Amino acid sequence: MEHHFTGPPYTLGVEEELMIVDAKTMDLVPAIEEMMVDVPPETEGQVKPELLQSVLEIATDVCRNVSEAAGQLDELRRRVRQTAEKKGLTIGSAGTHPFARWEDQRIVDRERYHEILDALGFVVRQELLFGLHVHVGIDDPEKAIHVANGMRVHIPILLALSSNSPFWRGMATNLMSARTPIFRLLPRVGVPQRFDGWADYQARIEFMVEAGAIVDYTFLWWDVRPHPNLGTVEVRCCDAQTRLDHTIAITALIQAMCKELAEHHEAGYELGTFPHELLEENKWLAARYGLTGDLIDLPQSARVPARELARRLVDRLLPHARELGAARELETVIELTEGGTGAERQLADWRADRDLRALVRKIVASTARGIRGRIDDAGARTRS
Repeated sequence: MEHHFTGPPYTLGVEEELMIVDAKTMDLVPAIEEMMVDVPPETEGQVKPELLQSVLEIATDVCRNVSEAAGQLDELRRRVRQTAEKKGLTIGSAGTHPFARWEDQRIVDRERYHEILDALGFVVRQELLFGLHVHVGIDDPEKAIHVANGMRVHIPILLALSSNSPFWRGMATNLMSARTPIFRLLPRVGVPQRFDGWADYQARIEFMVEAGAIVDYTFLWWDVRPHPNLGTVEVRCCDAQTRLDHTIAITALIQAMCKELAEHHEAGYELGTFPHELLEENKWLAARYGLTGDLIDLPQSARVPARELARRLVDRLLPHARELGAARELETVIELTEGGTGAERQLADWRADRDLRALVRKIVASTARGIRGRIDDAGARTRS
């Protein structure tokens, strides 16, 4: 298997899956193809379809740092919203659309998606979900496997911080991330097994390809995975974020985590080993309670408040973030713990009037706010 783990390290690529909604009714609209026709040419390759026609993906170029990624995402959100508004549509971002039904959605007419539909059938049609994926550049294949192995223990706190899908099909689910168990319906998902090194990873992936289980490793939809073609470790466990500053805070946290693990590898440290079932249990706790509950404080068996764990991580990783030029963005994680996750905000808004369409309007309005003060098309100042 060829790879591009050649550096420079800690570069970033960020992908956000966004909702295309009717500007009046707030219903999801299968409009990705007509959106793609009118997307500005300067964003070619950065705006893409996904499996369902009501989903739009934006993706940054390779970015040198968090600030550059923030600027690109800010601009991409603005451009796709402007394109949508010309068609009576708009853009929202959350882990699920609060009241949409998967039965009303259409599959994008592309060969890859028809292959997935043929292979997975009914299961994949239910995947009306929106995620945030963060790529971090790693400059050595063995180091990439070490980082991917080490990131498995961080998946629960990243999910808790990013939890932003408390509703599904018009119901309050009593979960902070309903997206997580719904995504589990697919094969080849969840917390991956540990790999012994690059040769082990390569052999196991090639065996799956030769056996006809997968076409290539991109059909492995794990929470974290090495991405040899891009030379990155990709973290895929997070719900899509409504507020762009939350996207950027989580990106800065993931980058700092990867840097810490890469330096552990360079220093010759071995990773701790944890039972896979404990990693999965911690992930379940994160999906169920978000930051409002407790997580197992591995390697100990004690449970601690998720908010406390997040604050401890920020304190520990802040020196790494300073070296990466992302200290301010990482400190926004503390603001997220104090002000509430997307799921907590959604639930608070909904409890005020029990109106899901009004909730989607608030999601759309928050999605439109950038990371800094800016005059929008209507002449009103927006702030994060």
